[in-house]
Amino acid sequence: MQSYLAQHLSAARHRQFMGRTFELELFRCAIAAPKLPFHVLHIFGSGGVGKTSLLGEFAYSCEQVQTPALYLDARHTEPSPVAFLSTLQSMFGQLSISTPFKETPNHPNVLLPVLATQLAGHVVLIDTYETLVPLDEWLRRVFLPLLAETTLVVLAGRHFPQQEWRTDPGWQALVHLLPLHNLSSEESQTYLDNCKVPAAQHQPVLDFTHGHPLALSLVADLFAQEENLQFQPETAADVVKTLLEKLVDAVPSPSHRLALEACSLVRLTTEALLAEMLVLPDVHELFEWLRRLSFIEPGQQGLFPHDLTREVLIANLRWRNPDRYGELHQRARNYFTKRLQQSQGGEQQRILLDYIFLHRHNAAVRPYFTWQPSTSFLPDILRETDPPALAAIASQHEGEASAQLVGYWLKRQPQGVLVFRDSEKQPAGFVLVIALHQATAEDRSIDPGVHSVWRYLEQQAPLRAGEGATLLRFWMAQDTYQAVSPLQSLIFINFMQHHRSTGQLAFTFFPCAEPEFWANLFTYAHLERLPAADFEVDGQRYGVYGHDWRVVPPKTWQALLAQREIAASVDVNKLVVLNQAQFAQAVRDALHNFPHPHLLQANPLVRSRLVIERMALHNAKTGQVEALQSLIQEVAEALQSSHRGKKFYWALFHTYIRPTSTQEAAAELLDIPFSTFRRHLKTGIERLTDRLWQMEINGCSE
Repeated sequence: MQSYLAQHLSAARHRQFMGRTFELELFRCAIAAPKLPFHVLHIFGSGGVGKTSLLGEFAYSCEQVQTPALYLDARHTEPSPVAFLSTLQSMFGQLSISTPFKETPNHPNVLLPVLATQLAGHVVLIDTYETLVPLDEWLRRVFLPLLAETTLVVLAGRHFPQQEWRTDPGWQALVHLLPLHNLSSEESQTYLDNCKVPAAQHQPVLDFTHGHPLALSLVADLFAQEENLQFQPETAADVVKTLLEKLVDAVPSPSHRLALEACSLVRLTTEALLAEMLVLPDVHELFEWLRRLSFIEPGQQGLFPHDLTREVLIANLRWRNPDRYGELHQRARNYFTKRLQQSQGGEQQRILLDYIFLHRHNAAVRPYFTWQPSTSFLPDILRETDPPALAAIASQHEGEASAQLVGYWLKRQPQGVLVFRDSEKQPAGFVLVIALHQATAEDRSIDPGVHSVWRYLEQQAPLRAGEGATLLRFWMAQDTYQAVSPLQSLIFINFMQHHRSTGQLAFTFFPCAEPEFWANLFTYAHLERLPAADFEVDGQRYGVYGHDWRVVPPKTWQALLAQREIAASVDVNKLVVLNQAQFAQAVRDALHNFPHPHLLQANPLVRSRLVIERMALHNAKTGQVEALQSLIQEVAEALQSSHRGKKFYWALFHTYIRPTSTQEAAAELLDIPFSTFRRHLKTGIERLTDRLWQMEINGCSE
């Protein structure tokens, strides 16, 4: 009989219990049935997923209907028949055994039949069953068959049940396998509400925990300790450490840990990719080890870890060893880059998704992609029967004027259309790309979007001979238009294919019905907001983003995105993106105000990626103004690497870095004519600005 305190503990745990409606109903129906529908309930799930809590709720349910239940935590029992039976015996108290056998009373042959009788009508709850794996065959062959048909045994462990439970014809009829997954989004939200976690923090918590009960509990405890907490996994070291210990058992060697970290970084792990990331010629043994782990799932195209396991491993790696994180990231990127050059079509799409997946931890990217590829939509060329369906989709979302423009361009440039088909091969969405350099004056006069971006090109970025420019004029899904969805994710992946496959591409324009919504992603992807190219159709205004591939070519662009992912602590909401002219002016202003930190605070360069990412990469402890001053001085000093560059450096040094009273005084100090000094200073400013601009667009690791 439970003590008074034990009853209170049981009731308190019951009040805190959340979810598991299906599992509880299954168990309650089983113990209420006149005849047990199964005799072994085999529960399995990852560490911290709530197996122990569920067994506690099973025990509470037994108490409510006065069904006797025994709970055994196998961690405290040696995996041997004698130890196991002795533990059960101690739960009943000292048994009085009278037997003619010569064996001692604690011998299995003596204890087993007595315990089998005592356990009739009981529910036996065995937790942490993975520690009893050496005893699994004995339990299955010897212990369990002797139990009364009124005894229900519940086994709860991390590992998928041994094959014999599933292939033995006898046990197939007597055992019920029950995988335990994370809580649903609704259950997780309810739990966070009950724990008084601020609603504004729910999404980042859910993104990290994926409904994992222990993770939710640990994060909720953080909020209970700190009222105004802004949750970030990298700053919650204790949470990550606890989850890591719970989810991941001790690894056999450093190579195994590296394999686990590599697997957590990429979307799908194959042997070839693992070999590249670990720089090992043969990783078959490591790959097979990964495959056997309880939290690793095998897919058709490779292995992948459970969501929370992935989050925890990466958060721990980025906090503990950011250099290794960057190195693994680069090796994976190199592998995918090589594969992209060797692939096309659907395979290239999958590799691009793998490539983009490397960026999913950046707050500017994660909300805008559905990370599991959709097999429901197949990209296809335009067919004769498609135009009415595509025009209808455009009319549904943008109005009749846009539908007419879709029809016009389907006739003028049908080669620019990509149709996404559903399982019945009907159009579910489409992308229509206009080759602007092939459009006529009449084309431009008919379509306000084409007219506006062409005018921008002429005024701001005129095409040179042989160059082309494209406009993703229409892009939409039938059901979700331009909202985040599996089809929208495929459209964006095809945008990446577009710039790779279009020769002599100088400029790409990307219009959006809701440009503010996409601002973070497009800023991250180095697509500049171009208000001067915005246009209006049928009362709806469309905001335009663009990218000049002559300024930042594809290879440089990819390297820049990689650098931004590694420096993922950058807050994109606080960044300033400048064009080249604005950047040059900001450099000149910074030079003039170099000795005055309070004036540099207002310079846009302190909020440029040039400064912010440099600070993140080098773990800078100083402020942004100091980082800007240090960067300017460092680049200026680099001019001294050549004999001619030295005179440019000293002109900069005496004018801005350690200024003399006047430029005339600086020229006198350097013993050169003032006109010569002015030429040196002008050239020095130009070279300094060019070098900083290249660092801005190519990544600050240069």
